[in-house]
Amino acid sequence: MATIAAPVPSPLWRIAQICGLLLTVVLLTGLLLQPDPTLRLLWYTVIPILPAVFLANPGLWRNVCPLATLNTLPGRISRGHKLPARGVAVATVIGIALLLVLVPARRFLFNTDGTVLAAVIVAVGLLALAAGFVFDRKAGFCGSICPVLPVERLYGQAPLHSVQNAHCPTCTLCVSRACLDLSATRSVPQLLGTSRRSHAWLRQPWGAFAAAFPGFIVAYSLIPDGPLSGALMVYGWVLVGMVVSWAIVASLVFGFGIPSALALRGLAALALFAYYWFAAASIASAWAAGTGVVHGIRGAAALLIVFWWLRTARTEARHALVTLQ
Repeated sequence: MATIAAPVPSPLWRIAQICGLLLTVVLLTGLLLQPDPTLRLLWYTVIPILPAVFLANPGLWRNVCPLATLNTLPGRISRGHKLPARGVAVATVIGIALLLVLVPARRFLFNTDGTVLAAVIVAVGLLALAAGFVFDRKAGFCGSICPVLPVERLYGQAPLHSVQNAHCPTCTLCVSRACLDLSATRSVPQLLGTSRRSHAWLRQPWGAFAAAFPGFIVAYSLIPDGPLSGALMVYGWVLVGMVVSWAIVASLVFGFGIPSALALRGLAALALFAYYWFAAASIASAWAAGTGVVHGIRGAAALLIVFWWLRTARTEARHALVTLQ
């Protein structure tokens, strides 16, 4: 079995992974016994941190994510099936579909029902664990059908900081291509393949998702929480937002001949800013904070995005200069 050697992960990562599992147990307990404060803490403090973490490097989260820890827990007793190129394509669609089903469900279910959310977290955790027994390493969940993976790829395409993969001291190539843990900068190009050299990337599942994602965020953010009976309305408006977003992006890409790398970087920046623009108001409302908090979050997000954009552009220019030499 071919492997790629890597530095031995720091024991601090293992400690962080154990803490992640323990905190998940605390979260589940809180969702069942004290749902209101636990939901407020989860949705309006913990989750809003993650997009910025992904921008810095998705590995910061992937190294400690409880689902990743469960997914890799079976280790040597796993059957060790790998994910071929065709499997990567299918898994990408499944992961996007799960994201598009689960996130809008916050509006009519997960934002207010701690018991149901706890049940879903347990179910997904068991899925990740079961996948680890069948597939090699992260091939069955974290590197394939995880519903967070599509967003991690978008925000993590140009990490600000290098992070060691704490789950895989050696790489067994469990995912045949586009592994985010092996190389965050190469994951998107490998996933899109030759389509990234033309406008065809907009028709690829993940490329279409990236183009539609800003509209997804805006539409979701404008929809208020409501009863379960409003589920179809929620999904309908989210779909409209995605279609409009994709159409606008496609028009700009075709009209101005914007290369895929520039377009995808712009989509990451736009989606992240849209997220924090709306999240800032939600966070302030949830914690009864003033407008200063809103402006502070939006300002910090804008500064982070500008810094990321300039640093990425400078890195690309440096690489281009080296290539010319």
